[in-house]
Amino acid sequence: MDCRALAFRQLPHQPKLFLAYLERFEKVTSFYAHPPTIQAVTQASRTLDYPGERRREVAAILGKQSAALGAGAETNANLQRFANGAVAVVSGQQVGLFGGPAYAIYKALTAIQIAEDLTREGIDAVAVFWMATEDHDLEEVRHTSWFDAGKLIRFELPDGNEAGKPVGRIPLGDEGERLAREAAELLQNQGGELLAGYVTESYKAEETYGSAFGKLFGRLFAQYGLILVDPLDAGLHRVAAPLYQHALAERDELNEKLLQREKDLDRAGFDAQVKVTSKSTLLFRFEGGARQVVTASNGQFLAGERTWAREELVHLTHVEPENFSPNALFRPAVQDYLLPTVAFIGGPAELSYIAQSEVVYRHLLGRMPVMLPRAGFTLVDAKASKLLRKYELDVEDVWAGSQDLRHKMEKQSVRGSLAKDFERDQQQIGEMLAKLGEKIEALDPTLKATVEKTKEGIEFHLNKLRRKAGMALDQKEGLLAAYVQHLESLLNPHKMLQERELCLLPFLARWGPSGLSELQKLCGAKQLGHHFIVEFP
Repeated sequence: MDCRALAFRQLPHQPKLFLAYLERFEKVTSFYAHPPTIQAVTQASRTLDYPGERRREVAAILGKQSAALGAGAETNANLQRFANGAVAVVSGQQVGLFGGPAYAIYKALTAIQIAEDLTREGIDAVAVFWMATEDHDLEEVRHTSWFDAGKLIRFELPDGNEAGKPVGRIPLGDEGERLAREAAELLQNQGGELLAGYVTESYKAEETYGSAFGKLFGRLFAQYGLILVDPLDAGLHRVAAPLYQHALAERDELNEKLLQREKDLDRAGFDAQVKVTSKSTLLFRFEGGARQVVTASNGQFLAGERTWAREELVHLTHVEPENFSPNALFRPAVQDYLLPTVAFIGGPAELSYIAQSEVVYRHLLGRMPVMLPRAGFTLVDAKASKLLRKYELDVEDVWAGSQDLRHKMEKQSVRGSLAKDFERDQQQIGEMLAKLGEKIEALDPTLKATVEKTKEGIEFHLNKLRRKAGMALDQKEGLLAAYVQHLESLLNPHKMLQERELCLLPFLARWGPSGLSELQKLCGAKQLGHHFIVEFP
């Protein structure tokens, strides 16, 4: 497996706060509890305070969830280690169709590898994946893009009448099962019979987005013992109820701190990722199956058409905690209240908004795990590798956009004797212009700028002519457009990083059984903070 590593700052569209966190921690130390290092994780493991009673309750709940998802022997063994005192390396993602974008799997692999690294160092650790089943953004999870035969294929489920409902409770229906059969056929055509079976076994009509995702990930990561968490579980809400009550009882002080954090971030030159207002709280409430924002105003709390005094709403979190859920800033703290987390594996946006969540961690939890960046990958198939070499391109050239990519490919398309003629003639013209320029400047030094401008213009038009000649050659052969489509569909789909847009399953089908383990090798502590360009069969 050939690969090369890029720093995250070499990727397009990376958040400034995320880059500062990785590269200049001293600039953001007031926004995070720990630097992003494995040494910090080791230290957090030694000082973790996680009550034994809570561990027993959560272990029992996770055991039931895992059984429902069909967990195997390795996961059951890790659940026993969890019950016996292992710390957790946690990641998570929305429950996207067929596993969602590739980086969801990269998050899981990073958590698995970091947990293995810690265990080898004498700190018993297990990998845990938090499925964002309480999220209500159906639009983000009901579709997925696949790369197949040089083109993009979109699988999409209807939105129905499910607005406001947690995605983890929305059934797939017959259309979901039909799409699963189509997806499985594509995987089989790529040689991925095992993966095809995983998809059809997981995505049945009676399953929900949450249960189907969990069963797919359970099968994908069976040999790794990944522990999956469904936060919609009423039992987990009961365990988390004291934290909900604390968040409501001290809402005013928390909100002041969050508003101040926005100002502090702005003063430091960073943008807050989550908007906080004077009416914000940290909770949602479920009413009639839909999630409603809880707001505060004039000493009262409101959600939908209902209003409560603070004491009344605090009481409701005690008697019906399953009807409440945390918002984006509160969710990390709830997650790490429920779990003995020493490291959280996140992406650029997540690790940016954690700078706001740090206020919540410090006030409500008194501890915060180390935030580590997930591994990132761009996979390059054999055809794309050949095209990149042929046209003397890098993946970064594809990221630069269609126009630049096409110009470079057109220029390189001028081959053989015509290419040699261009090189020879351009050199001769350059030498001639240089001599002529010297004579003109000697005659009148004020004409130097005019000479340089004329030289640049001639060189520009020669390069343009060379590109057009290349375009004419490739158009004659009818190949260039198809090459561009292949490279852009694979490496810059919809002008996005591959890992953010494409599902990983078709790549794994082509790669074979070793694909996941090959990627896992690049997910450890020594490779933190890198994105890998990986050539695969």
